[in-house]
Amino acid sequence: MKPIQKMPFVEFVIFTALMFATVAYSIDSMLPLLSDMGAELAPDAAHRAQFVITSFVFGLGLGTLMIGPISDALGRKSVILAGIAVYMVASIIAATSENMGVLLFARFLQGLGVAAPRVVTQAMVRDQYAGRLMARVMSFAMTLFVLVPAVAPLLGATLGHLFGWRAIFWSFLGFGSICGIWLWLRQPETLPRENRVSLEPGPVLRAFREVFRNRQVMAYLTALTFSFASVFVWLSSVAQIYDDVYDRLPEFPFWFALSALLSAPGSFINAQLVMRLGMRRLIVIALIGQCTVVATVLVGYALIGSLPFWLFFTFMFLHFFSIGLLFGNLNALALEPLGHIAGTASSVMGGISTMASAAIAAPIAALYNQTALPMTAGVGVCAFLAFSAMMVARRWDAPVNA
Repeated sequence: MKPIQKMPFVEFVIFTALMFATVAYSIDSMLPLLSDMGAELAPDAAHRAQFVITSFVFGLGLGTLMIGPISDALGRKSVILAGIAVYMVASIIAATSENMGVLLFARFLQGLGVAAPRVVTQAMVRDQYAGRLMARVMSFAMTLFVLVPAVAPLLGATLGHLFGWRAIFWSFLGFGSICGIWLWLRQPETLPRENRVSLEPGPVLRAFREVFRNRQVMAYLTALTFSFASVFVWLSSVAQIYDDVYDRLPEFPFWFALSALLSAPGSFINAQLVMRLGMRRLIVIALIGQCTVVATVLVGYALIGSLPFWLFFTFMFLHFFSIGLLFGNLNALALEPLGHIAGTASSVMGGISTMASAAIAAPIAALYNQTALPMTAGVGVCAFLAFSAMMVARRWDAPVNA
């Protein structure tokens, strides 16, 4: 078999980060503009604008479950290009929508389309790298990826202020064009025809069973889901906390950006240490750190009843910093035994972690009482359960090169 031609390492890392960033940019840039969308498209029920986010996530979760097996059968490159095309068409529909129903449908289509670059790019990484090298690629990519959610709310607010909320959807069209052209011109196909599997129901179902029957994979997936859920808990409540507790809502995009930028070195540090310490040890360190920080914050609440803003911001920064030691490593460990069905495995992990983490975060967010206490406790529960799943996974897993 002819070896896979690889894009230069640094370029591939940047390319991977851009592909991953399509989801973050498509969500975070919306946050400052939801009220404007609701006021124009549904003035009698402006609260429906919140479904602009949830309809996207639903499409993303559904697309994530389907797109991996398709890429295992048809190849990585063509499937990503098709997904980007759907994403761009949906962006045009959203930018020209005249009622909320059309906008929500367009957002659902965007979620379906964006599942391809999110999931299949991860399978593309697995096609070319394994073990700690894969974790290293993912960590460097996540370091760059963090820059997108850092600037997305600011960019969305700026575009909305200058050109109106529809401008953000035209920016999605430009973003998708850059991703598609780069992929078309520079990235070779990573899944040879002889390694592709049938898209018939039988082989696909057998592949799904292999994922679900591998207890190591499921244990790591559980840890990943609870780690992902802690992020959803933050995103569900943090803007309200900035408004109700600290009266700093207009400053929120700037503090969010600063937190993301300060957190970015977490993934870079992981990339430097993973070859020496291994993925499992770094995950355990990160989860112990999360639990320790949450416990400290809860003690602070018990003693003084609230946190000064600088301490709350430090809590936020430390939590997102630790994420840099988790996502890339947990994804790499879960995919390690499943290289021969990497697309399906990526789909299962992405779909489950997206939908399950959102389901976990929703009731926690519903407990919001105009203080940061429910959010803090929820983040702590998620960190503890992720740590527990990691301990189970370590007992089952073979410590080979990880």
